[in-house]
Amino acid sequence: MHLLEQTARNNAWADWFLALGIVLLTLAGFWIVQKVLLKRLAAYARTTETLADDLLVETLAATRPLLLAPLAVYLGSHALTLPDKAVRVLEHVTVIGLLLQAAIWGNRFIGSWVRVSLRAKASQDPAGASTLSVIGFMTRVGLWTLALLLGLDNLGFNITALLAGLGVGGVAVALAAQNILGDLFASMSIALDKPFVIGDFIIVGEQMGNVENIGLKTTRVRSLSGEQIVFANNDLLQSRIHNYQRMQERRVLFTFGVTYQATAAQLERTPVIVREIIESQPKTRFDRAHFKAYGDSALVFEVVYFVLSSDYNVYMDIQQAVNLALFRRLQEAGVQFAYPTRTLFISSGTPEPARV
Repeated sequence: MHLLEQTARNNAWADWFLALGIVLLTLAGFWIVQKVLLKRLAAYARTTETLADDLLVETLAATRPLLLAPLAVYLGSHALTLPDKAVRVLEHVTVIGLLLQAAIWGNRFIGSWVRVSLRAKASQDPAGASTLSVIGFMTRVGLWTLALLLGLDNLGFNITALLAGLGVGGVAVALAAQNILGDLFASMSIALDKPFVIGDFIIVGEQMGNVENIGLKTTRVRSLSGEQIVFANNDLLQSRIHNYQRMQERRVLFTFGVTYQATAAQLERTPVIVREIIESQPKTRFDRAHFKAYGDSALVFEVVYFVLSSDYNVYMDIQQAVNLALFRRLQEAGVQFAYPTRTLFISSGTPEPARV
């Protein structure tokens, strides 16, 4: 009561009316910005295809006049002569109101951005969409934590000790849940770096299959034999991953052998036949065919070509067609395929008697 009487004595009626006018004009300005200008900005944003103006409208729509009212009172107080204690109270209330309003704006901006991004990723990258939701949630938690700490600091609390305590507690929690946190951050790495996505065929060690789900802690793969294989995300990123879905073409190497009864002319003709067969196949690129080595029971040829598709069934269809055509063409050329054989040479002579 003494404070109010002192304030009344130190200010004339004109000062009070001036302060009231500043408060009302400031509040009217906030109302005009929120109701009139924001409505026009929203109408303009609907006529454009850019995302920035839509996010700006969504963010400004979260304005809370009650939180901005202390700012109007603080501006009006400059027309008055107030005690230091009253000025400090007004400053604290104004700063806290602005911090809350800024946190609400940031929360609305993050929510709008996540919602728009989820709508774009929902059908194309479900794993990225789920991870994006987690990133949005963690960002919001960080935003409100920062606003809380700044508010406490404005009220005069010593946040250094609080931050130290949070740091120690955070280390303890991180050590206790390091496997869970490792998998969580690994899922974010998978979503951002995209070493594979849902639907890709991957091989990890001796396990292989199609990726069915990428979660926050695990990735589930459907194997060729039908069972589901569950990988921890952290272990998965520490392994060597073969992603066959990213393969643009498949290199094929195979060998075959012909008998030693083949003539030199037949051996010279065989690589030409192989090249003609492969080049006649669709979606292939011939690389080489050579008489490679003298085997134990065969003259060995080595062939390399590329299948211009990552589809395994396409590769097998082409390899089958090559094998059938090769069998037929070599048979027509009088060349026989070799198979494991062993020739024994037996001497019919009588052994000489041993000498003493």
